[in-house]
Amino acid sequence: MTNTSFVHRFEPATSAGSPPLLLLHGTGGDENDLLGLGKMISPGSALLSPRGRVLEHGMPRFFRRLAEGVFDEEDVRRRAHELGDFVSEARQRYGIAAPVAVGFSNGANIAAALLLLEPNVLAGAILLRAMVPLSDSPKAELGGKPVLLLSGQGDPIVPASNSARLAALLSQAGADVTHKVLPARHQLSQADVTLARDWIGNVAAEAA
Repeated sequence: MTNTSFVHRFEPATSAGSPPLLLLHGTGGDENDLLGLGKMISPGSALLSPRGRVLEHGMPRFFRRLAEGVFDEEDVRRRAHELGDFVSEARQRYGIAAPVAVGFSNGANIAAALLLLEPNVLAGAILLRAMVPLSDSPKAELGGKPVLLLSGQGDPIVPASNSARLAALLSQAGADVTHKVLPARHQLSQADVTLARDWIGNVAAEAA
């Protein structure tokens, strides 16, 4: 667990037909945070769950921010490339296919950055309460990669206009985006779990 560049947990697949998941926690979470969610939405999937390497008042994150909703974009880019390198190393080490990212909040934002900066690293993504990670977004070629974006109607952190802009940005880059706005705030709800489970089931069926 110490050879790669992130402290992480890995749980091997128990079902051959389930895509591996890259679990990316929110601010203050760690490598254990989303394991339960991963098992709920895709039972049988291999789970790769790193801990963010940036500390904000002692709380792990995946990149620095200057204020709530204001990102250090140079750091976003650097950290996304570091995460991409980690995923490539972990794929070789554990013998897994390109994973589908499941990110919440800060983890969803780094997953969106990874899609835009290193399109080949992920097979797709479930972005829970994500924002546009880079104001000057690179021109990515996402070639039909499936992306599920779940936003909260009453989210005090992510304005509706921002999540809509992210959906448009990923669509313009060629991703197959499903964007749903739920009657929720920033925290996850049962509806998130149900929608994510159904969506990933369809993705796995289409890949089979």
